[in-house]
Amino acid sequence: MIKPRSFTVLTGFALLLGTCLCAQDKAGSKDHPLFTRMSGFYIANYQQSDFDSAEFENQEPGKYLERVVVEGKKTVILYMLTQGARVPTTIEVVRNHTNAAERVGGKMTYQNQDPGYRIASMKFSKGGQETWAQILAQEGRYTLTIVEKAAIEQQVTAEFLAKDLTDTGHTAVYGILFDTGKADIKPGSEGVLAEIAGLLKSKPALKLYVVGHTDNAGALEMNMRLSQARAEAVVNVLTTKHGISAPRLKPLGDGPTAPVASNSTEEGRAKNRRVELVEQ
Repeated sequence: MIKPRSFTVLTGFALLLGTCLCAQDKAGSKDHPLFTRMSGFYIANYQQSDFDSAEFENQEPGKYLERVVVEGKKTVILYMLTQGARVPTTIEVVRNHTNAAERVGGKMTYQNQDPGYRIASMKFSKGGQETWAQILAQEGRYTLTIVEKAAIEQQVTAEFLAKDLTDTGHTAVYGILFDTGKADIKPGSEGVLAEIAGLLKSKPALKLYVVGHTDNAGALEMNMRLSQARAEAVVNVLTTKHGISAPRLKPLGDGPTAPVASNSTEEGRAKNRRVELVEQ
């Protein structure tokens, strides 16, 4: 069982105490499109990164509290109350944001009941995009942490693949795309396949096992067949479109039998769905 955190410090922003006579937003800062700021507050601090992570509380009905690590574009905004403005209660601040989330299809995944340090987590899913948000409200200030979920883009080059093979004898490739349950290679995979072909052309003696991997969703037999079919599809493209000699490549399907992460989370399952190149 995971117990709720003792919220002593969520972020360095919380070290700023009290209201401030200055009421000007920090240079370069802005509100996040998901939320309208509450009256009387200004942006005292602002951080945004293209790829980072944050932890969010999630508690499904009848289940224990869990903490979900979400990676992607991260925005953290600290709002402070302007001197002389009305001080809202922490539950008022939190409810304002959770209600706003519900109006656009979001749902609250967790909230605590500490009036002095009130926190709520929210999840948004729209058009295939998943976004998580968390609000931490204290008297006179609140912090929003928002992560727009995304996987880091793997920079696949022939040189990168060659180094991985030299160092470990195998390399995982995530840029070859398939529809769920299918073995047809989707558009957008051409660049990665061209780099694999470039690797093979730069090393004429290199022979590879092309190994398909899946997550554990579905029956084992189905996943074994699917991973084999996907490996064969990759070999087919390399031989027919890139002129690689067929005897240099052997397709194999390992299905879900060699995971590199836990299948209990979507992040782990995404890492397990891959093609690996293994030196023969």
